[in-house]
Amino acid sequence: MDGFIKVVKELPTEVALKEPFRVDCSKRKGQFDYIESVLPSLLKYQYISITPAMSQRRDRYPQYAKAALCQACYGSLRLARTLEQKAAQLLEAIPKPFLSLHLRFEPDMVAYSQCDYSGLSPASIEVIEAARGDRKPWTGELAHVWRKRGKCPLTPNETAFILQALSIPRNTNIYLAAGDGLVEIEGLKSTYTNVVTKSALLSGEDFLNMHGNTKAALDYYVSINSDSYVATFFGNMDKMVAAMRACKGLHKTLFLSRRAYAELTSEGLDGKELMQGLWMAHKEDFSMGRGYALPDCFCDFKL
Repeated sequence: MDGFIKVVKELPTEVALKEPFRVDCSKRKGQFDYIESVLPSLLKYQYISITPAMSQRRDRYPQYAKAALCQACYGSLRLARTLEQKAAQLLEAIPKPFLSLHLRFEPDMVAYSQCDYSGLSPASIEVIEAARGDRKPWTGELAHVWRKRGKCPLTPNETAFILQALSIPRNTNIYLAAGDGLVEIEGLKSTYTNVVTKSALLSGEDFLNMHGNTKAALDYYVSINSDSYVATFFGNMDKMVAAMRACKGLHKTLFLSRRAYAELTSEGLDGKELMQGLWMAHKEDFSMGRGYALPDCFCDFKL
């Protein structure tokens, strides 16, 4: 909260001897508004204790309050010490400068999307079908509409094509921030040859014993410290990374548009025409270097 309010470790004596007026916000229903319900008590009694509300309205916060909330939350976020040391070791091993690519094309991700893909290898089809269970892909017109709404994850090959459309050099160092079991990865590596992964850079039994969330934490740490960050999806990790990068002043953050790719290919575009269309779809975000994901984020607010 530094720069916004004065924080003290001990209350002044004249305040500490008083009994605070208690304001319990925890059982209020709906979106709770601190300005309406708490500020009057604070102004009247000067000394209050609050039981926070689980949900609250933020649309009425002044800009500096939104900035304080954002910076306090992200400024306090830390990895466990041993995990941060491992993440720093990983970051040091990556060739610089580099782009961190969060690529989502794991079998369970594809199965959950209910999208069908042509041209996949038999091995990829087998593991995807095994992950589908009862969740069958959409077919016919529904499949077409679903894809045009941007619901289908980009394949590694499609991702490489979009990166080329954005004129990202093929010799770019790319750190692959992805989960275990990523399929069709050769579609990316055949175009971008300097792709590195955490499993290749880190060795030892401790890495082999890491569970999925721990490995995701390594990807998070690397991504918030990378020179550029590109994501093919807009999930929870991507929101966290984008906000933290904004907080740190690192604005080379871009989310690839699945909807634009689907719409352009449905129009029959391919080759240079498709590349031009993809460039136009991403041009504004790419030129700003900020991405479109955080229009209401005040992490980079400056006093």
